Amino acid sequence: MIENIKSFLDSKVIQYNNPGFIKNDPVSIPHLFTKQQDIEIMGLWAAVLAWGQRVTIINKCHELIKLMDGAPYDFIMNHEQADLKKLLQFKHRTFNDTDTLYFISFFRHHYSNYQSLESAFLPPGIRLGAEELSVEQSLNHFRSYFFSLVDFPNRTKKHISSPSQKSTCKRLNMFLRWMVRKDDCGVDFGIWNHIKPSELIIPCDLHVDRVARKLNLITRKQTDWQTAVELTDRLREFDPIDPVKYDFALFALGIEEHF
Repeated sequence: MIENIKSFLDSKVIQYNNPGFIKNDPVSIPHLFTKQQDIEIMGLWAAVLAWGQRVTIINKCHELIKLMDGAPYDFIMNHEQADLKKLLQFKHRTFNDTDTLYFISFFRHHYSNYQSLESAFLPPGIRLGAEELSVEQSLNHFRSYFFSLVDFPNRTKKHISSPSQKSTCKRLNMFLRWMVRKDDCGVDFGIWNHIKPSELIIPCDLHVDRVARKLNLITRKQTDWQTAVELTDRLREFDPIDPVKYDFALFALGIEEHF
């Protein structure tokens, strides 16, 4: 039975892990750019805004890019205070202008000190490339670091999750998949090197959770961080080097094929 499930999911990965997947998915947003900082900024923003209908998510991201004059990194690093006024109109569900302005403040602070957003996910004291660096550590550190500016708005904390809150961290795990996974299929970017693809955790959203339970890959009753870990551990039995590639299969089976 396990071999049958693996063969089935492998075939679906081949079917969906290709450029045809990009058009209708939020990963299309960072694909609009070639500069690494633009890819990182809009990748994180697209992931954070990824709830609701995909077409709406994509449209809101295009709106945000337009408000930043089509060049997110340049706008963030070089804007004047008056330039921020137009961003006060941006809103997506519960993400509002307060959240938008704090994200810009965080990005400006970070990129004033580092070349890549990857540094924000690397806890101090962890040797780069070390075996002991886990995604759980990375996500817990990122949330703490993200809200380290003295003027962070408390309301924005709901938009950045962490394992310490028992969240599945679906959006951040999706963002890490985009940045970390390396293959020649053209969907994920693979531009980060310190987190290994084998350590990634599956982005466990409603569709992935439902299909995985249908396939008996999840036994845990609730859906939380440990559920995402349990599912990823099962997927590592299929591919220990790249378990999160099965996100393409599970997600597409749910949203495209209504499995």
